Amino acid sequence: MQKIKKLHILNTLHTYKALGFEYIDDIQNINQNNNSLKSLPESLNNLESIVQSCHLCQLSKTRKNVVFGEGDINADIMFIGEGPGANEDETGKPFVGRAGELLTKIIENVLKIKREQVYIANIVKCRPPNNRVPAPEEVESCLPYLVKQISLVKPKIIITLGATAYNNLTNDKTPISKIRGEVLPFGEAKLIPTFHPSFLLRNPSAKKYVFVDMKKVKRMKDLDFRI
Repeated sequence: MQKIKKLHILNTLHTYKALGFEYIDDIQNINQNNNSLKSLPESLNNLESIVQSCHLCQLSKTRKNVVFGEGDINADIMFIGEGPGANEDETGKPFVGRAGELLTKIIENVLKIKREQVYIANIVKCRPPNNRVPAPEEVESCLPYLVKQISLVKPKIIITLGATAYNNLTNDKTPISKIRGEVLPFGEAKLIPTFHPSFLLRNPSAKKYVFVDMKKVKRMKDLDFRI
């Protein structure tokens, strides 16, 4: 039995490594968490069914709707935000409030594609009360769902929106102001961190930086994602 557990941990670590992870804080949680990558289904529809009934963390007690994610399941570009807000909690859809409207404009006006052509998800699938930053244990419970989404969609470019998304997906605590716009390896994909649309609504002067970041993404797209 101990040998089987060790093989299970090793298999999961290899999966994380393939997705770009270089460090895991607590290896024991890989074995203890029944939400492991290995046990998750190999289709987005079946994965969503599991997430819809998830009660692994405290966020499940206060949510109205699970916000799984949406978009083209074969998208070349995937956006990852922090977590659902009030509008998202009401509708069960990601980025539908003012920040979502801004994200749609960025996609359509800078990347020159339709929002339906990308895939959009979040670090956590349920709204943190009062839109607070997700707690570490909440992220820990939910992150395998996101990692599985990435492995199923297989995007060529991942764009993390804001510090919470970047820090938790990569386990790199570099401030977003210093890392945004960098093109980083993430498994078979390239990862580009940028500011969250909510930050842009509060700080309109920062829109020019996101414009630069998205122009870089567009050039990569036009070059068939080579860089």
